[in-house]
Amino acid sequence: MAPTTVVSAPGKVLVAGGYLVLDPAYSGVVVSTSSRFYTVVQDSETTDGQDGSVRIRVRSPQFVNAIWTYEVVPGESGVKVEPVSDNLSKNKFVHLALERTLTLASQLRGSKALQERLSHDLAITIVGDNDFYSQRAQLTSRNLPPTLASLTSLPAFLHTAVPISDVHKTGLGSSAALITSLVSALLLHLNVIPSDSFAANQGGSESASEGRKLAHNLAQYVHCLAQGKVGSGFDVSAAVFGSQLYTKFEPEVLKPLMSDQVAPETLPKALEPSNPAWNFKALPFHLPPNIRLMLADVDAGSDTPSLVGKVLKWRQENNEKAKLLWDTIDSLNQNLSKILLSLSESAVQHPKEYQKMIKYLSTLQSVQWLSHPALSAEEQTIVEAFAQVRQTAQSIRDNMREMGNLSGVPIEPPEQTSLLDACVSVAGVIGGGVPGAGGYDAIWLLVFDPIECPQEELPSTRIQVVWQSWKGLDVSPLLASESKEKGARVEELNAIPGLKEVVAQ
Repeated sequence: MAPTTVVSAPGKVLVAGGYLVLDPAYSGVVVSTSSRFYTVVQDSETTDGQDGSVRIRVRSPQFVNAIWTYEVVPGESGVKVEPVSDNLSKNKFVHLALERTLTLASQLRGSKALQERLSHDLAITIVGDNDFYSQRAQLTSRNLPPTLASLTSLPAFLHTAVPISDVHKTGLGSSAALITSLVSALLLHLNVIPSDSFAANQGGSESASEGRKLAHNLAQYVHCLAQGKVGSGFDVSAAVFGSQLYTKFEPEVLKPLMSDQVAPETLPKALEPSNPAWNFKALPFHLPPNIRLMLADVDAGSDTPSLVGKVLKWRQENNEKAKLLWDTIDSLNQNLSKILLSLSESAVQHPKEYQKMIKYLSTLQSVQWLSHPALSAEEQTIVEAFAQVRQTAQSIRDNMREMGNLSGVPIEPPEQTSLLDACVSVAGVIGGGVPGAGGYDAIWLLVFDPIECPQEELPSTRIQVVWQSWKGLDVSPLLASESKEKGARVEELNAIPGLKEVVAQ
């Protein structure tokens, strides 16, 4: 069987830090999701290119006309990756990922070694979990209600029946997860980084291997180049390292590379993990035990670049007022992360009391949380911490809405506010908000998820009832929850349900 490399990378939810993560002076709380993108790289048995050149055939079988073939011509000054003339569509993200990864590989391993490794054509298949794309049409065609159970019943890696340009995304960071899985799989397949580069780590960037860090820097570069600007980078960082407290790198590290023509020899030094200009921070983070992240896709959609542009323009024109508001939001964001991490410590130090309070609070509306007269000191501390999480999340929402009002941007539109208010009033719901830049895209909730609890009594079940009966917006749940894995990882082709079958199509 031809050598095969499979790497997956998770999506993301920016729970706190919308807009602020664009500035290296501020941080954000990013949760990586259980929904993942998969890249499968296989050596072909033949070489179809002319004059001994190698071809790379990339497929994204979930879309119409999503097959791209490229010819690879190694040379002394780098590697040329040219689309062949019969491609039915273009994919800038894939093209740049191949071109810049192969150029870096040629520089790090030498053109001769790369040519030897590329002695056969490559077949690459890229697919994303269903959650990355709206499944409303699939549910409707099957006469299924928009519930988690319905989504679970759908086959893996469903065809969307549209070209990539027309798909309705759900805002989980599909392009960042795609790029991360693709460049990581190529780096491994071409022996640019060691085979154990994506072995389990402790989370965050500080404990990561050099290979994982190189994959991060390369993925950030390709993602920014394909988008035409140096963005915040939190989505790529989450795809590589997992859930984290993220602080952006200074854009100067990539600015010399942001052009169509870049001297190949400049890539290794600019992208190497030891380059101090990569001054981002990705500190380990995770939600406390038995706390479930719930996500819903709202069928309205917003133009994130346009929202961001308006907010940044307002910030520039109202510097002092904006700084005061951003500092306030940042303080709340930091507080939210600290309390959540402290609750994880409580779960370890007082497991019995923690589980008891999870079960207790899951049955109550928040106004009742602090009214129990007979709690132990440890139990009281846990309850008060959850009350603080709720209040902090609410304050973040209030201040983000204020930013939206001042900048004229619908960060949390009134329809979204009504939906979120209804959700957070349900028994067992801790808090919620709109992820990232906000707008009519999605909502997130944190709910208690006690062990050994009947399905009908879970807060997640009560929330689904609210979503199904909601009239103001079309709300559809996502299957994604927090990923317990620490970012990108190597997979076995046969171990992922449906992956071998979709690759064989």
